[in-house]
Amino acid sequence: ARGVVRGEAIARQDELHERWGGVVPKVAEEAHAEAIDAVVAAALRQAGVTDPGAQLAAVAVTVGPGLALCLRVGVMKARALSATHRLRLAEGHHMGGHA
Repeated sequence: ARGVVRGEAIARQDELHERWGGVVPKVAEEAHAEAIDAVVAAALRQAGVTDPGAQLAAVAVTVGPGLALCLRVGVMKARALSATHRLRLAEGHHMGGHA
């Protein structure tokens, strides 16, 4: 169905940032980059998607506001998926993604 989130996955970083007493942007970016492929694969699996180009209408990604280093990891992955599978890229507000 159009506009329906079919799968989602989360990689938590709480324990990583506890060590520093808060979020360190470069550390967060590295953790995002390390997790992104597995997180996207898990979301697609949960949604039962085996052929994104045939089964999806778009790739959604949040673009801001937020830590630019971290957002860039997601945006680059979303752009790559969008281009590879010729899907529309739907950009959204980062805080909306948390809701």
